[in-house]
Amino acid sequence: MFELTSSLIKEFPTVESGVHLHSRRENSIDKLEAAFSAGCRRFDGAINGIGGCPMAGDELVGNMDSLIMIDYFQRKNVLPVLNESALEKSITLANEIFLNH
Repeated sequence: MFELTSSLIKEFPTVESGVHLHSRRENSIDKLEAAFSAGCRRFDGAINGIGGCPMAGDELVGNMDSLIMIDYFQRKNVLPVLNESALEKSITLANEIFLNH
């Protein structure tokens, strides 16, 4: 992950590069750290990791959980101010839609 992301950022310095990550909880931080260390500053995630990759052949591999990402970036002191109320509403709505059906 580091090598690919780093190479792309160096090759295309005027393009805003980002990553959309799929991960299990246990290796999420490693993937975030690799992309961040490579210079990536745009990350996609999904609340509670909802969604997944049908091509992965592993139903447990989903989108990276935005809440893990938020915690990671807050600990690095690089996260802009969040609208906590909107985030809580989004979490509640996602839980209602995807966990109660």
